Formats: sequence, structure tokens, C-alpha cells
Amino acid sequence: MPTHQSALVLIPPPEIWDPIQAIRRAHDRQFRRWMPHVTLLYPFLPRAELTGAIPSTEEALAQVKPFEIALRRFDVFGHRGGTFTVWLAPEPKDALVAVHSVLVQRFPECKATGHFDGGFTPHISVGQARDAERLRTFRLELEHWRPLTFAVSRVTIVVRKSPPDDVFRTFAETPIGASSAW
Repeated sequence: MPTHQSALVLIPPPEIWDPIQAIRRAHDRQFRRWMPHVTLLYPFLPRAELTGAIPSTEEALAQVKPFEIALRRFDVFGHRGGTFTVWLAPEPKDALVAVHSVLVQRFPECKATGHFDGGFTPHISVGQARDAERLRTFRLELEHWRPLTFAVSRVTIVVRKSPPDDVFRTFAETPIGASSAW
């Protein structure tokens, strides 16, 4: 049974975190719990099953070639009650959709990230806005964004404990592509 105490994510390299974290620090209520990431599978497997999931993840990702991601633009999810989540849109979207697809085939019990209108939408959340006016202000702050790019060569299983020690930490990294070098 999937748990909210683990996830399979794509984490940008720490050397490009600063501009993302500057936004998240000011606007993201999950800043403390999560590192910048694209959620691939969440909830994921219980901790007791994670070591056994590593070979399955490697097999699933062996067929995917490493690729590059660009973070050029922001988008918004609207929620009931007039709230919003602002996010960076990783491009090319299709590359991440393909990674998600092979992982869902391997772990069908963890497919919740694809159960939205339009299916799986890869994104890096950077904050929330409680209403349309705050969203307008937030968007103005993002006008000077400078695009970032990074190579994607692995995915990461992250885990957390229960509060108060509920910060996600790396459990294992899995390469993308059979010939990926570490």
C-alpha cells in the first residue's frame, strides 16, 4: 500500500537551487519538507519495500535515455476555493511524461500522480497564493526569472519520518539509461 512517507522524484542538481529556493523560501509552505523536485510517483512504497524497489526502478529506467531539462516559464494550478499553486514547467514535458509512464508500468499501485485532468503534469512547485490578487503579485515577482537548464541522469527515492522530523531525505538514487555513468 503506497505511503505519503516516500516518493520517487527528479531533483535538479543543487548548484542550480539558489534561484528556485529564493522563490520557495518566500512563497512555498512546503519549503522545509521538500527539496526542489519534480514528483514522479507519490505516494510511493513503504520504507520496508524500498530496497527491493531499486532493481525494478533501474530496470524500468534502463530503456530511457538521459536528457536535458530547461526551466524557462511558470504556470499555475487553480484549486477549489480560489487558491493557486505556482510552478516551474520543466521542458521538454514529453521526456518526463515518458519517465513517469515507465515508472507507473513498473509500480501501478503508485499511479496517483497521473490521476488529474490532463494526466501527469511534470512541475516544480515554487509556492502558493491564497487568492487572485496575491497570485498577481506573485507573478510580478517572477518577471525577472532567468531560465535554468540541467542534465537528467537519475531519479531519487526520498523518505521522511513523522512530524516533527518530516523532512524528505534521499534514500537511493537510480540512474536513467542503461549506460549512465555515476
